[in-house]
Amino acid sequence: MNDFPEELPIDAISERQREVLRIVIQEFVQTAQPVGSAGIVSHYDLGVSPATIRNDLAALERMGLLTHPHTSAGRVPTDLGYRFFVHYLLANLELTHEEQAAIRRQFGHGPQEVDQWLRTSTSVLARTAHSAAVATSPRAARCTFKHVELVHIQGTKVLLVLVLQEGSVKQQLLDLDQPMEQSELSRVSNELNAHLSGLDVGAIVKAEAKLTHFAWQVAELAAAILRRIEQYEGGLLFRDGLAEVLSAPEFAESENARRIVRVLEEPGLIEQIADSLPGSTSVHVMISGDGRYAELRDVSLVLSRYGVSDRLSGLLGVIGPVRMRYGRSIGAVRLVSDIMSEKIEDIYGGS
Repeated sequence: MNDFPEELPIDAISERQREVLRIVIQEFVQTAQPVGSAGIVSHYDLGVSPATIRNDLAALERMGLLTHPHTSAGRVPTDLGYRFFVHYLLANLELTHEEQAAIRRQFGHGPQEVDQWLRTSTSVLARTAHSAAVATSPRAARCTFKHVELVHIQGTKVLLVLVLQEGSVKQQLLDLDQPMEQSELSRVSNELNAHLSGLDVGAIVKAEAKLTHFAWQVAELAAAILRRIEQYEGGLLFRDGLAEVLSAPEFAESENARRIVRVLEEPGLIEQIADSLPGSTSVHVMISGDGRYAELRDVSLVLSRYGVSDRLSGLLGVIGPVRMRYGRSIGAVRLVSDIMSEKIEDIYGGS
């Protein structure tokens, strides 16, 4: 998860104040109502007086971890308070064994296709975390040529079938200047496969001297296809749970609702966030956009990459109010990310 600001280390807060902060956040997540000292004393046995709890609440507010609405004596967490909670105070991030087994069973049914698994991922995450869920289709970090076939169709029309090392297949119809027999097209295909197999875009563009004129023209086209995939393709956005997240009181106002709908509906923002995350498959928590994304004000994301390290990866996670059940969300995202990585490894890992 994200590094916590060094200016507020855990030992800056007493053990009892940490417990009070944990209680305030857990209660506020459950009720969406400010939490006061009277409620804490009546429901939790901390072995101290209400006055001591009031002092702890005031101290936590001075540290910037809590604040209070003007009309209430109770406190609510700040963004900094949530970050401290996520970084230091979360205990159990795992789902129960029964929940984990039930989720894994859902990925064992149905067509063995990445798109179907991603739909299952968002459905599982939305139901488990009670938030909206998103997932992007896996995208190659570096496209690599594996195999090509040139197939005569009719007259001057030829079908280019390009197979990538990562497992995907691309087809493109070519219109040649003059007809070519299938035997000549097969010879060119064999020439390309002998010289380009296992090469990325950078290596392909250096292979001109090794190829005949027409083979080089096809190689340039293959390189352009690979370059386009690396830059633009992949990252199809799957989503679920919009109704679930819009039921949260934070999004009762129309402007807040429109903001989270834009986050869910616009792939560009999700891709921008994805590109800013490290390449590891660890879980990342972003609270109120971490001050970098105005669109994510009052919104939290729990995200993880999945896939084959350094070769093929996508992003999945949950989106909801800052008042989120972080432990459950992190546990769900981690499990589903692990499952999706296993699925991608099964398909592409041995390519």
